[in-house]
Amino acid sequence: MGRRCQLGLATKLNQYQRKKIFDKSGQWIHLETFDEFDNGLSELIDLWSGTATQAVKDSALAHIKEDLESAVLNWADNRAKSKKYAAIAEELAEFEEALKESSAQVAPVAVAVPAKAKKKA
Repeated sequence: MGRRCQLGLATKLNQYQRKKIFDKSGQWIHLETFDEFDNGLSELIDLWSGTATQAVKDSALAHIKEDLESAVLNWADNRAKSKKYAAIAEELAEFEEALKESSAQVAPVAVAVPAKAKKKA
């Protein structure tokens, strides 16, 4: 296989690798294609199950929602692409619902503790 063919193959392989949602400097990588959103949603789920700070998790969720909203508007006139992005939006909504349910289960519950009875003298 020639050098040019090897470079072309390497480029194609890189296109199919998962794209991270943050670059090495911690900056958000905007998502544009369906595959980027699909992989980005997986990355978001991994991020939430990991040890990232709450601020990073919230930021990633907000960025994905913002990028997805832009993509939906961009492809509103293309029925096939609209359906694909709607499917991603549905998965994202399910993920958010699961987050809400899990936080509700973990939320502290106020328990009424009865006052101690006074001892009789």
